[in-house]
Amino acid sequence: MKLKLLRRGLLFLMCFLCLTGCGKGEGKGAETIGDVYKIYYLNSAMTKLEPQDYHMAQKPEGDLEDATDWRIRNLMEQLRTVPKDLDRQAAVPDKVGFERYKLEDTVLYLYFDNNYAMMNGTREILCRASLVRTLTQVKGVDYVAVYTAEQPLMDSSGSPVGPMANSDFIDNISNVNSYEKTELPLYFSDDTGEKLVKETREVVHNVNTSLEKLVIEQLIAGPGRPGMNPTLPKDTKLLNVSVNENICYINFDSAFLNNNLEVKEYIPIYSIVNSLAAASSINKVQITVNGSQEVMFRDSISLNQLFERNLDYNAENEEVSSDIGGTEQ
Repeated sequence: MKLKLLRRGLLFLMCFLCLTGCGKGEGKGAETIGDVYKIYYLNSAMTKLEPQDYHMAQKPEGDLEDATDWRIRNLMEQLRTVPKDLDRQAAVPDKVGFERYKLEDTVLYLYFDNNYAMMNGTREILCRASLVRTLTQVKGVDYVAVYTAEQPLMDSSGSPVGPMANSDFIDNISNVNSYEKTELPLYFSDDTGEKLVKETREVVHNVNTSLEKLVIEQLIAGPGRPGMNPTLPKDTKLLNVSVNENICYINFDSAFLNNNLEVKEYIPIYSIVNSLAAASSINKVQITVNGSQEVMFRDSISLNQLFERNLDYNAENEEVSSDIGGTEQ
């Protein structure tokens, strides 16, 4: 009896040691569970995104790959491979070849082959949203830019889509064909180049496009009425736009600084600020060029500041003041 109990005790001890050893081994290996991410797959009908939790394994000790690269690579693999027990579809079709990526500052550039551009509009928007919402979860990735056949992804009007943020997409994309009509108050330069005049423009756009991005894109496109002059060069590229606590953060490429339009130096700045303030709840604007705010615009205006709405630059405000003055007389 004592012998039997001794054997059971030894067996229990061996099992305990084995389990403890296994636990320690997992703590150092690639199978250790790391951060939890959401992978945005398509539903079976391919009409909307459906997130799925993914527990990413920790990078193995001794692996020389950068931690950010490890996360990006793993998430891209998960995006293209749906677990067999899930009734979902991969956002990136099998026929679309993923070639490479590069991370510059906080923008992740994804390079696909020409088959990406062959997707229909609905599938492409869903694919785009899936890529952005999944990959911007990685620390250090704030924006995602898509390239196809070495060229930037273009929208239906032939303009580059540019880097996209998570905020560019609504929480639940249930109908990517849903468009809405919006009236935008846009401020362009008058004939003198010293004042801003308002053009109210009706724009039909996808609901997934943020209002702030829409305003900037329309300003770059220029005025549609005679007697108004553009305030931003047409080759200006909007790299990204985001909003936090009623402050709009805008990042342009260097073309923004090459503004040779015949307008006063403050006109381009307040064309942006006053248009955004009139169209949304924005009350301050931070402008950067290639991610830097340590820039002088036209050698006279420092971009290292938050710009607030200023009605003194609006011609309509001047007219109102004149009318009030005339009444008082």
